[in-house]
Formats: sequence, structure tokens, C-alpha cells
Amino acid sequence: MSFYTSLSGLQAAQTDMSTISHNLANVSTNGFKKSRSEFTDIMASNFTSDPRRLTGSGAALAQNKQMFGAGSLVTTGSSLDLAIAGDGFFPVKTTAAGGSTIAYTRNGSFGVDPNRFITDAQGSRLQAYAVETDGTVPGKGTLTDVQVPMTSGTAKATGAVTLKAALNSGATGTDVDFSRTDPSTYTSATSTTVYDDMGNAQTLTNYFVRKPAESATDGTELKSSDWTVYSYIGDSEANEGNGTPLSFDAEGNLISGNGATLNFEGVGTAGARTVTLDLTGTTAAKQPFAIASRSQDGQALGEFAGITVDSAGVITASYSNGDAVKLGKVALANFVNPTGLRQNGGQYWSATGLSGTATMGGANESGFGKLMSGTIEGSNVDITEELVELIAAQRNFQANAKALDTSSQISQTIFNIRA
Repeated sequence: MSFYTSLSGLQAAQTDMSTISHNLANVSTNGFKKSRSEFTDIMASNFTSDPRRLTGSGAALAQNKQMFGAGSLVTTGSSLDLAIAGDGFFPVKTTAAGGSTIAYTRNGSFGVDPNRFITDAQGSRLQAYAVETDGTVPGKGTLTDVQVPMTSGTAKATGAVTLKAALNSGATGTDVDFSRTDPSTYTSATSTTVYDDMGNAQTLTNYFVRKPAESATDGTELKSSDWTVYSYIGDSEANEGNGTPLSFDAEGNLISGNGATLNFEGVGTAGARTVTLDLTGTTAAKQPFAIASRSQDGQALGEFAGITVDSAGVITASYSNGDAVKLGKVALANFVNPTGLRQNGGQYWSATGLSGTATMGGANESGFGKLMSGTIEGSNVDITEELVELIAAQRNFQANAKALDTSSQISQTIFNIRA
């Protein structure tokens, strides 16, 4: 009988060493939770047995208890690296044969896959609550995959440009015909970013030309305060190259030419293009050339620029046009008995009858921990503690092996006596 008792002891020690070895192997695995082997003794008895004469029959594994203590927190700076300080799991949708299932993990290392879904390294999609535009969760909340739009907003072609310029009337005029490639033929220039109907950025350049009075060709003497503005979008000239005349009074205030209609050909997908140039407030005096204000009514299509997750778990995507779109709120799951969860590998757990069904909620709510972005939770394995346990398990194995050897020698002696 002692032979089988020692064998059960060997098996128990071997199981303990296997559990410890598994813990040590995952000391660097993010979100890993160590286990502890717990054993129970075996007693062969019945209700007629004298309790004073009972002899144990060995040991058996009672459970491999999962230890859900917090792991070390490491700051990464990546906004989609998430950690839970306290209770809770991240629900993720895993793709299985014939469908998909919900699993739970403490490994919050997420990223954006080629299809723009927020996933973990194994391709499972993070589950979040659908939200309103202000980030609030409507009703009881609906879990959904989080997909990041690559663009935001609606492209709008520029139809009006407003410039408030300060022109230098003291600048030397020129009587040479205007050429945009020859800086000596214009007094000053400025560029404004405008957009076509597809939201593509283009450059509107305005050239301001002041000519001396003696350059008049129509018999009318030009005032020194009269100017002409020529406009181009890219290489397309406005109004077939005819500039817009500007007139100023003696004090340098603009009195005509403040609302110019610029017609362009071959600009953007629409071909023809009309832009209104508003120069209200422009002055001409002995002053350095400057643009006091500039605006245009076009809008580019916003390109994805980045993503953030706040302490409440709201996922926000930002775009190049200044849009900030709220995509969802990270959902958390908790269980009445987390130690009853089934380990699936890959830092995944699934619910069982022992764990109970998942209770869903959000960060900072009752029963759920704090969510931290830019941080990852490492393994909760303590190497020093595990090595001490490993030495103890090794000694247990050696002691049971010695007991087994002694039992074998006794049995051999008995066989020899019978012989």
C-alpha cells in the first residue's frame, strides 16, 4: 500500500513542478496570471473504521488555483496599450471555426489591423460600447467592434477667399508687363491654401502690382495709389490673365475692387472654377507689406492622425482637419468567481458555470478598476518566490522517491523470504 502512496506523492510533486515551470515560462508574458497547485490527502475508510487506526493513502490534486493578483505596470506611451488597475477583464471577440466567441483577457496590448479594427496581437477585436457623438453610452449599451475611419468630414471646394492686406504705396512701381516668373514685375505676393471639390489642397497666389503714373497707355494718368491684383491657382490664371484693378483714396483706404470674381479653367475635377476674392479692409500706405488676416471657406477631407483613450475608456480618433470622432467606450467584464474561469491559452479566459456569467460595465464604475492608457500590465509571477517553491517541490519529489525506493526494498525482502 505504501508503494501507491509514494507514487501519488511523486505525481503530486511532479504536478507542482509543472505548475511552477509554467509560471516561470510566462514571467515576461503580458497579462499572465500565475497558478498555484493545491492538494488534498486521500483516506481509505468507511463508517465502521476505527478513526484511531486510519492510515492515509497519499495525495491528490485538489485544484490549480489561478492567482489574479495585479501584475507589474509598465509605461509604454502607446495610446492603445491599456491596463486595468483593479478588477476587470477586456472582452474580445475571437474568430473561431464557424463563428466567433467572446473571450476575456488582461493583456491590453492593442493596435489597429489592416482593416482598421482595434485588435490584439492574435487578431481578436476589442469590444466597446457604441457611443453618441459626445461620448455618452445610450441606454444599457451595445457591445460592438471598434473600427477606425480613415477619413472624417465632407470635402468642400473653396468658393470665397478673404484677404486683408497692407500694401506699401512707397514701393517703386514698374512699367514692365506682369509676369509671375519675374519678381521685378510685381510689388508683392501672398499665397493662400484653398481646396477643390475633392478636398485636395491647392495654392491660390495673389500678385499685387503698382505701376508708376507715366506708364498709363490709355491717356489717363494713373494715381500712385492705384494697384492691380493678378490671381493664380497652381498654373491656372484667373480671368484669362486680366488682373483686377484696385483703387484707394488719399488716405489709402480701398474704394473699389474689394469684391473680385475670379474665374479659373482646368482646376480640380470640376474643370471650371469660380472664387470670390474679398479684399475689404485692405490699405495702401507707406508701410511694410503684410497680411493682417486671411480666411477661406473650403474644407479638406480629414485624414486619420491619431487615436487616444481617456480614463473613462472613451476612444477618440483625431484627423488632420481638426475633427475628433468618438468611436466607442472600452467595456470591462467582471465575474463573481474569477478563479472559476477556464484558461484557453493566449492570455484568454472563458466563462464557466463556476465563474458565473460576465457582468459588464465601464472603467471607474462600481466593481471595476481604473483604466490607464499608455500602460501595459505584465505578468504577476515573482521569480524569487517561484524558485523557492521549485526547490521545495524538488525536495518533495526526492523524498517521495526515497519513500518509494524504501517500499520497493521492503517488498523485495519479503519476496526473498518467501523464496
